[in-house]
Order: sequence, then C-alpha cells, then structure tokens
Amino acid sequence: MTVHNASYLLTNNNFLSIKNNFMRKGFILIELLVVIAIIGILSSVVLASLNSARSKGSDAAIKSNVGNARAQAELYYDSLVPSTYEGVCAGTNGIGQFMTGATNAGSAAVSCQDSATGWGASAQLKSNTAQYYCVDSTGVATTTSAGLATDDITCN
Repeated sequence: MTVHNASYLLTNNNFLSIKNNFMRKGFILIELLVVIAIIGILSSVVLASLNSARSKGSDAAIKSNVGNARAQAELYYDSLVPSTYEGVCAGTNGIGQFMTGATNAGSAAVSCQDSATGWGASAQLKSNTAQYYCVDSTGVATTTSAGLATDDITCN
C-alpha cells in the first residue's frame, strides 16, 4: 500500500472523484421531493375515485329502498278491507321505513304521496342532486328531473 501526498490527490482530481463517490451513496433531496410529489398526485386521484364510488353506492342504496317500497305498498293494499292505498306512506306496515332508509342512505329530499287509488314516492339522488328516483303504484320506476309534487301520485 502506497501513501500519496495531498498535493498528488488534488492535482490528479482523485480527491473530487473520492468525494463524489462518497456523496452518491444515498438519494439527493430533489429526488426525494419528486417521489413524494408523485405519491401525492397518485393518492389524490385515488381519493377522487373513491368519493365518486361512494356517491354511486349511496345512489344504489336510495334506489333499492325506494324500489322495495313497491312490494310493501302492495302488501299494505292487500291487507286492508276494503283495499286502499290511503295511508301507505305513513301508516303502520306502510312504506315509511323505506323512505327513512332512503334518507339514511344520503337522499336530501324524500317525498311520498298517497290516495285511495294510488301512491308515489321519490328520493333525490346523491351523486346528481338534479335527479330523483321515482316509483309509483302503476309500476313505473324511473329517474326524473323533479320529485313528486304535493298530491301527485304518478312519476312524470
């Protein structure tokens, strides 16, 4: 092993080569910041997708609750003598629990109207607040641009 003096190392740029090799063992700060920025951008995209999926899941729960009201309304109608739909929205064994379920699923506006000859129910969707899911006693189940009006028992 030979020992070189400092002037020899400095004149042949060996000192700079040794310094660069020693300093290059880890990441530099800018590389670390770039990796963190990329991870941040990817996580924001994933979170945005999750929020969209969550809203669509709420819409499915709202539609399920309002749609299941149809079968319950028919059971209510058949259980009364004489058969009538009057009181189906708020009566015992009516469809009130399904309307509450739609509200719990995230619907901001739920409406149920009944008469002796028919009924209708609508609930605002969560992902698009300009749309309502509407079901009535005639068998219609559709997405509409407005909820049921007072004393309106059909989905338009």
